[in-house]
Amino acid sequence: MAETPEEPVGPADPAVPVDPVEDHDDSGLELARAIARGLAGRTPAQGARGLGRSPGRGRRRPVVEPRVSGARPDDRDPQTVDASLGRFVAEQGWASELRVHGVFARWEAIVGREVGQHVRPETLSDGRLSVRTDSTAWATQMRLLAPDVVRRLNEVLGDGTVTVIDVAGPRGPSWTRGRLRVKGRGPRDTYG
Repeated sequence: MAETPEEPVGPADPAVPVDPVEDHDDSGLELARAIARGLAGRTPAQGARGLGRSPGRGRRRPVVEPRVSGARPDDRDPQTVDASLGRFVAEQGWASELRVHGVFARWEAIVGREVGQHVRPETLSDGRLSVRTDSTAWATQMRLLAPDVVRRLNEVLGDGTVTVIDVAGPRGPSWTRGRLRVKGRGPRDTYG
């Protein structure tokens, strides 16, 4: 018998390309490459079926292009902590409260060291700032300084934030409880 060279066995259709590898093994890496070539050009929505249909439905799923960031900054770009907190505070409506508490923390720097050592802010509500002094002499002094302090606070907080300062003197001792208790009005003297 005469030997004839074997012709490569391929598909009958000449339009289908023949794999150049003669000893083709459809396992492992070659199988993965074949699947990847078959899926090339399809969107994730089309999947392995290539139909663009969701399982169990006859309608085509719309292809949604992912939004990409442009040349200008937007909310999807990385943000600093300061900008994120500022936006959060504005959304919650805490801006004026934080300014007020910031003033309470910087009280001595705003009103001066000497006044700040003897006068402490307690509350700010509806434009009324309540302060407490450590002596009756400082209560009198604070009543005289009130217009100047109101002006300084409004410069920091914004116009109209503080309209009136209520000055309270020092708290005196109470004799209503304790080992030594006095019935009646108790001693009436000025403290401070």
